[in-house]
Amino acid sequence: MSATPPALEVDTAAAPPVERELVVDIARRGLMVAPAIVGVAAIARGGAGAASAAFAVAVVILNLGLSGAALSWAARTSLNLLMVAALGGFLLRMGALVGVIALIRHQPWVDLPTLAVTLLLTQLGLLFWESKYVSATLAYPGLKPQVGKEK
Repeated sequence: MSATPPALEVDTAAAPPVERELVVDIARRGLMVAPAIVGVAAIARGGAGAASAAFAVAVVILNLGLSGAALSWAARTSLNLLMVAALGGFLLRMGALVGVIALIRHQPWVDLPTLAVTLLLTQLGLLFWESKYVSATLAYPGLKPQVGKEK
Protein backbone atom coordinates (compact mmCIF):
# COMPACT_ATOMS: atom_id res chain seq x y z
CA MET A 1 0.00 0.00 0.00
CA SER A 2 1.27 3.46 -0.88
CA ALA A 3 2.14 5.85 1.95
CA THR A 4 0.80 8.74 -0.10
CA PRO A 5 -2.98 9.24 -0.10
CA PRO A 6 -4.47 8.62 -3.58
CA ALA A 7 -5.63 12.23 -3.84
CA LEU A 8 -2.02 13.44 -3.58
CA GLU A 9 -0.47 11.05 -6.09
CA VAL A 10 0.53 12.77 -9.30
CA ASP A 11 1.14 11.15 -12.68
CA THR A 12 4.38 12.93 -13.57
CA ALA A 13 4.90 10.87 -16.74
CA ALA A 14 2.04 12.71 -18.46
CA ALA A 15 3.39 16.18 -17.60
CA PRO A 16 5.04 18.14 -20.42
CA PRO A 17 8.73 19.13 -19.99
CA VAL A 18 7.85 22.67 -18.90
CA GLU A 19 11.20 23.43 -17.27
CA ARG A 20 13.13 22.34 -20.37
CA GLU A 21 10.96 24.54 -22.60
CA LEU A 22 11.55 27.55 -20.36
CA VAL A 23 15.31 27.00 -20.12
CA VAL A 24 15.69 26.60 -23.88
CA ASP A 25 13.66 29.75 -24.44
CA ILE A 26 15.68 31.75 -21.89
CA ALA A 27 18.96 30.49 -23.37
CA ARG A 28 17.80 31.47 -26.85
CA ARG A 29 16.93 34.97 -25.65
CA GLY A 30 20.19 35.23 -23.71
CA LEU A 31 22.25 34.29 -26.75
CA MET A 32 20.23 36.76 -28.80
CA VAL A 33 21.13 39.73 -26.55
CA ALA A 34 24.66 38.59 -25.67
CA PRO A 35 26.37 40.44 -28.56
CA ALA A 36 24.71 43.71 -27.54
CA ILE A 37 25.69 43.23 -23.89
CA VAL A 38 29.29 42.40 -24.79
CA GLY A 39 29.41 45.32 -27.23
CA VAL A 40 28.20 47.83 -24.65
CA ALA A 41 30.69 46.46 -22.11
CA ALA A 42 33.51 46.69 -24.68
CA ILE A 43 32.69 50.33 -25.41
CA ALA A 44 32.30 51.22 -21.74
CA ARG A 45 35.17 49.21 -20.19
CA GLY A 46 37.39 47.92 -22.99
CA GLY A 47 38.55 44.37 -23.62
CA ALA A 48 38.38 43.27 -19.98
CA GLY A 49 34.83 44.57 -19.79
CA ALA A 50 33.83 42.66 -22.91
CA ALA A 51 35.42 39.45 -21.63
CA SER A 52 33.77 39.87 -18.24
CA ALA A 53 30.38 40.54 -19.80
CA ALA A 54 30.66 37.49 -22.06
CA PHE A 55 31.66 35.35 -19.09
CA ALA A 56 28.76 36.73 -17.03
CA VAL A 57 26.19 35.98 -19.75
CA ALA A 58 27.54 32.42 -20.07
CA VAL A 59 27.37 31.95 -16.29
CA VAL A 60 23.78 33.23 -16.16
CA ILE A 61 22.65 30.90 -18.96
CA LEU A 62 24.45 27.96 -17.33
CA ASN A 63 22.93 28.84 -13.96
CA LEU A 64 19.41 28.96 -15.37
CA GLY A 65 20.03 25.73 -17.28
CA LEU A 66 21.15 23.93 -14.12
CA SER A 67 18.11 25.27 -12.32
CA GLY A 68 15.78 23.99 -15.01
CA ALA A 69 17.45 20.58 -15.09
CA ALA A 70 17.27 20.19 -11.31
CA LEU A 71 13.65 21.31 -11.13
CA SER A 72 12.66 19.09 -14.04
CA TRP A 73 14.26 16.04 -12.42
CA ALA A 74 12.77 16.84 -9.01
CA ALA A 75 9.28 17.46 -10.43
CA ARG A 76 9.26 13.99 -11.99
CA THR A 77 10.47 12.43 -8.73
CA SER A 78 8.33 13.93 -5.96
CA LEU A 79 6.72 17.18 -4.92
CA ASN A 80 8.71 17.27 -1.67
CA LEU A 81 11.94 16.87 -3.62
CA LEU A 82 10.81 19.69 -5.90
CA MET A 83 10.66 22.05 -2.94
CA VAL A 84 14.07 20.90 -1.71
CA ALA A 85 15.56 21.26 -5.20
CA ALA A 86 14.13 24.76 -5.59
CA LEU A 87 15.56 26.17 -2.36
CA GLY A 88 18.61 23.94 -1.98
CA GLY A 89 19.51 24.23 -5.65
CA PHE A 90 19.34 28.01 -5.44
CA LEU A 91 21.64 28.06 -2.41
CA LEU A 92 24.08 25.63 -4.05
CA ARG A 93 24.15 27.54 -7.33
CA MET A 94 24.70 30.88 -5.56
CA GLY A 95 27.52 29.30 -3.53
CA ALA A 96 29.08 27.97 -6.73
CA LEU A 97 28.73 31.41 -8.31
CA VAL A 98 30.56 33.01 -5.38
CA GLY A 99 33.26 30.34 -5.68
CA VAL A 100 33.70 30.94 -9.41
CA ILE A 101 33.96 34.70 -8.89
CA ALA A 102 36.50 34.17 -6.09
CA LEU A 103 38.59 32.00 -8.43
CA ILE A 104 38.64 34.40 -11.37
CA ARG A 105 38.50 37.84 -9.75
CA HIS A 106 42.26 38.44 -9.96
CA GLN A 107 42.63 37.34 -13.58
CA PRO A 108 43.83 40.10 -15.93
CA TRP A 109 40.81 39.73 -18.23
CA VAL A 110 38.27 40.30 -15.42
CA ASP A 111 36.69 43.69 -14.80
CA LEU A 112 34.87 43.03 -11.53
CA PRO A 113 32.32 45.90 -11.69
CA THR A 114 31.32 44.89 -15.23
CA LEU A 115 31.09 41.24 -14.20
CA ALA A 116 28.88 42.03 -11.20
CA VAL A 117 26.56 44.42 -13.05
CA THR A 118 26.24 42.08 -16.03
CA LEU A 119 25.49 39.08 -13.80
CA LEU A 120 22.76 40.96 -11.95
CA LEU A 121 21.15 42.69 -14.91
CA THR A 122 21.30 39.67 -17.22
CA GLN A 123 19.83 37.31 -14.61
CA LEU A 124 16.97 39.65 -13.73
CA GLY A 125 16.48 40.86 -17.30
CA LEU A 126 16.15 37.36 -18.74
CA LEU A 127 13.78 36.26 -15.98
CA PHE A 128 11.54 39.31 -16.40
CA TRP A 129 11.65 38.99 -20.19
CA GLU A 130 10.71 35.31 -19.98
CA SER A 131 7.85 36.00 -17.54
CA LYS A 132 6.05 37.77 -20.39
CA TYR A 133 5.91 34.47 -22.29
CA VAL A 134 5.06 32.08 -19.45
CA SER A 135 1.57 30.66 -19.23
CA ALA A 136 0.26 29.87 -15.76
CA THR A 137 -2.76 27.90 -16.92
CA LEU A 138 -3.32 24.19 -16.68
CA ALA A 139 -4.33 24.07 -20.33
CA TYR A 140 -0.93 25.36 -21.48
CA PRO A 141 1.73 24.89 -18.80
CA GLY A 142 5.07 26.37 -19.73
CA LEU A 143 5.22 28.79 -22.62
CA LYS A 144 2.08 30.45 -23.94
CA PRO A 145 1.12 29.07 -27.33
CA GLN A 146 1.71 31.48 -30.18
CA VAL A 147 -1.40 32.48 -32.07
CA GLY A 148 -1.63 30.84 -35.47
CA LYS A 149 1.24 28.44 -34.86
CA GLU A 150 0.64 24.69 -34.77
CA LYS A 151 2.65 22.44 -32.46
